[in-house]
Amino acid sequence: MRAAIIHYWLLNMRGGEKVLEALCRVLPEADIFTLYYDPARVSETIRSRRVTASFLDPLQRHYRSLLPLAPLALERFDLRGYDLIVSSESGPAKGVLAPAAARHVCYCHTPMRYLWELYPAYVNEWTASGWKRALIAPLANYLRVWDYSTAARVDDFIANSGNVQRRIWKTYRRESQVIYPPVDVENFYWKPAEDYYLIVSELVAYKRIDSAVRWAAGSGRRLSIVGEGPEFSRLRALARPNIEFCGRVSDQDLRELYARCRAFLMPGEEDFGMTAVEALASGKPVVALGRGGVLESVPVENPVGGVFYSEPEEVQLGGAIHTLERMEPRIVPQQLQASVARFSAEEFARQMRQVLIPSGLQSK
Repeated sequence: MRAAIIHYWLLNMRGGEKVLEALCRVLPEADIFTLYYDPARVSETIRSRRVTASFLDPLQRHYRSLLPLAPLALERFDLRGYDLIVSSESGPAKGVLAPAAARHVCYCHTPMRYLWELYPAYVNEWTASGWKRALIAPLANYLRVWDYSTAARVDDFIANSGNVQRRIWKTYRRESQVIYPPVDVENFYWKPAEDYYLIVSELVAYKRIDSAVRWAAGSGRRLSIVGEGPEFSRLRALARPNIEFCGRVSDQDLRELYARCRAFLMPGEEDFGMTAVEALASGKPVVALGRGGVLESVPVENPVGGVFYSEPEEVQLGGAIHTLERMEPRIVPQQLQASVARFSAEEFARQMRQVLIPSGLQSK
């Protein structure tokens, strides 16, 4: 069975790229197709594959602005001869033109946020200039029509959570199966807490990192932020000396930051929230906005894994942290670590093999 994996872009190593790594292990001979590819910013597992980038690749510095050209680039990929197409999707990756005889399975992290659920906030709050708003409206309409139509090119949808399963139905009117994304839970460990809180996130507006920065700046509490993104300059201007921006860190340094933090903060709504699972695998509780996929992964009682709050505001975040600090004596790190075993990479691989590989080939 000749397989191809379509991934939106390969310019960093975040949750979607960790899913891609796991798919590579499930399909060890699959080729990869992507809009943009920077080998220096991805893992050895991905670099070891045959990776084909689109004609847009020389313009990867401007990848966020070139989304309207993605349909042209994706439809240029030549997938003749492949029996299985797996698109890894939180952008337009499912829009490839698969051969008629091939099966196309889409592992969907979410329908494109800025075209659907987040579009009102993006066009009314996060886009400052009027000319950009005027330009965005017709482009977004065109891309929504294309995105909806390409759902018909997919044979089977897999959602990364029940939260995304509902979005897929709302957006595309397609049924899907839930398979949670893989987390290497056994590679994380617990250490006694130092007095700092941790965020691991891309620095983009919808992640609501600004609410945590304002809370830390006002309270004087230590906050470490791992990640990069277009919001860095604005967040840095809000910060005080007690707030540390770590940028990109190695896997080992990240595990150490998780292990020694007092708690993990997730101030924005996540599709699933692999970072919250990583925190729990480190025996650390989570304070999160009580929306989205985090409701499926973070236990709030028996064991006590964290505290949710209802609105993305620093006052509510601060109140939730105060509640968590009162609950700390009830938190048992070993129980938190045990609670996330169901999100292991092995469980992901087992379920994906059942979906992707015919039963007669699974033992080969």
